[in-house]
Amino acid sequence: MSEITIADAAYFAGLFDGEGSVYYKKTKQKKHKRPGKPIHNVWVIRMEIAMTDKATIKWCHDLFQCGHFGERKVKPEYKRQWRWRVAHRDALRVAKIIWPYAQVKLHKLEQIIDHYEPRIQDLGDNVVDLETERIIRRVWP
Repeated sequence: MSEITIADAAYFAGLFDGEGSVYYKKTKQKKHKRPGKPIHNVWVIRMEIAMTDKATIKWCHDLFQCGHFGERKVKPEYKRQWRWRVAHRDALRVAKIIWPYAQVKLHKLEQIIDHYEPRIQDLGDNVVDLETERIIRRVWP
């Protein structure tokens, strides 16, 4: 796996802030294979980004080398759309890479991180001090 540069992570974070979505919700799911079909509470944790530019979505998939890349179903009169989606631990990995550069989706990304790494919550409301982290990672003076 190739290393993700700061520039790529920041670019993707901006792209994801504008075009992406985070689904973080506890839902009830029926287990059809079990006798009596019991209902369980499950977490659905997913990040996705979709657009009509296939090359951009393919780049997202190639950058993180995880998740699912494919065509998204749309109405026949709409342009074809492409989607890249990651779920659960893959979503955690992506969220941890892009959160220092996120603005709009920052709270949702932190929900994913806090869900899988609750001990970090003891440090305060945020995963880390965002402003300090941005200063440390600053590329230019």
